Amino acid sequence: MRSSTVAAMTHASDRLGFATRALHDSADAEGPHRPRATPIHLTAGFVFDDFDDGQARFAGAEGAYSYTRVSNPTNAAAERRIAALESGTGALLVGSGQAALATTLLALLTSGDHILASSALYEGSREFIRSDLGRLGISATLVDEIDNVEAWEQAIRPETKLLFAESIANPRNQILDIAAIADVAHRHGIPLVIDSTLATPALLRPLEHGADIVVHSASKFLAGHGTVLGGFVVDAGRFAWTAERYPQFADERGVDGLTTLERQGSLAFLEHARRVAMRFGPVPSPLNAFLIIQGIETLSLRVQRQSSSALTIAEWLSTHPLVESVNYSGLASSPDHERAQRYLPDGQGSVFAVTVRGGIDGAREVNNALALFTPMTHLGDVRSLVLHPATTTHLLRDEESLRRSGIEGGTLRLSIGLEEPADLIADLDQALQLAATRLTVSAA
Repeated sequence: MRSSTVAAMTHASDRLGFATRALHDSADAEGPHRPRATPIHLTAGFVFDDFDDGQARFAGAEGAYSYTRVSNPTNAAAERRIAALESGTGALLVGSGQAALATTLLALLTSGDHILASSALYEGSREFIRSDLGRLGISATLVDEIDNVEAWEQAIRPETKLLFAESIANPRNQILDIAAIADVAHRHGIPLVIDSTLATPALLRPLEHGADIVVHSASKFLAGHGTVLGGFVVDAGRFAWTAERYPQFADERGVDGLTTLERQGSLAFLEHARRVAMRFGPVPSPLNAFLIIQGIETLSLRVQRQSSSALTIAEWLSTHPLVESVNYSGLASSPDHERAQRYLPDGQGSVFAVTVRGGIDGAREVNNALALFTPMTHLGDVRSLVLHPATTTHLLRDEESLRRSGIEGGTLRLSIGLEEPADLIADLDQALQLAATRLTVSAA
C-alpha cells in the first residue's frame, strides 16, 4: 500500500516542490531487500538466464541489462532522476560533461553540417566545436552578442543543424534568453541545445523555456563535492526530427526495418545518442552514478545557499575600492539583471567573474593571498574556488578574443561554496589589501 501511495505522489511531481522531487522522483526501493539508497551495481556485465535471454537482451528488451558500457541499473537510476528534475522525457549518463556535449553533437552532426553557438562558452566546449569538429568537416559560427536575437537569426545557414549555448555563461555569469533563441531555432526547424551546468535544475530548467536538449557536467554542482566525473544528456522528447535534416533518426532503417523515430518515438534522439556513446565508450562508473545521485538529493540546499552567498559577496565586491568590476547577474547594475530575474528568480548561481586592480599582477597577488578559496580548475564544489581564466582555461585565446569575452588580466573567476559568507568576505578583503600593499612596494 505504501509503495503505491508514494508512486502516485511522485507521478504527480508537478504538485511537489523541487527538494521533495530530488529525493523521491524515480527513487525506487526495489528488489528482495528493498534498499532505501540506490544500490551500486559495480559489474562489467550481467548473467544471461539462458540462450534466448541473451538474444532478448541484445535486442533491447526493456529493463534488461547485458553490459555496463551499454547500460547499468545504477546509471539508469541516475538518468531517471535527472530526467524527472529537468522535465525531460529521458536522459543519458556518460563519463563527463565534455562527453555529454561530444555525444550530443556527434549524434546530431555529420560532415558538411554547421553549428551555430554562443562564443561565451566553457573553453573545452568552444575548442571542441572549433577544432575537433572542424577536422571532421563540421563548420561553426560563434555569436559574440549572445543577447542579440537578430545576430543568431542572421548567422543560420541552410546546413545549420543545431544552436548551442550555456544558460549561465562561464565565467561572466551572462544569462541567455532561452525562449527567444529557442524561437529562432524552431523557426528554422533546428533544435536548441543548452549547457545548464551552472544553473542546475534547482534554479532553471531550460526545457520548460523551449530548449530541446540539455547537457550537464554532473562533476560540478550535481555531484557537488569535487569527487567524481560524470555528464548528462537530457531530451525534452518533443522536437520533430525530419528525414531531410536528420536522416539518422527518420530515414535510416535498422535490421528490424524501422527507423529510430518509428521504433522509439519521443526517445529517438536519446536512443541514437546512447548508441553513439556505446560505440566510442565514455562509460561512467556505477560508483560515480551513485555519488551523483547522493549529490542530487542535497542539490537544492547547496545551490540555494551558494547562490545567496554569491549575491552577498558580489554586492560587497562591487563597492570595494580595489575592485574594478564584478560580473554577476544578481546585481541590479548588471545588464543581465532583468533577464536573470525572469529566468532565475530563486538565485543567479554562484560562479562569477571579478576584475581586481593591478591587472595580471594584481590578480596573481590576490590569488596567492587567498586562504579559504582553493586555486584549481573546477567549480560547483562545496568549497570556494578561485581561478585566473586568462592564464588557465582561456590560455589559448589571443588578446582580442579575451577582450570580446570580457576577460582581462585582472579577472578572477570565483565559485562560491558553503563557507560562511562573512568568512569569505574577510578572506577576500585581506587578499585585496595585501595585494595592493605588495604592488605598491614593488612599484616603489
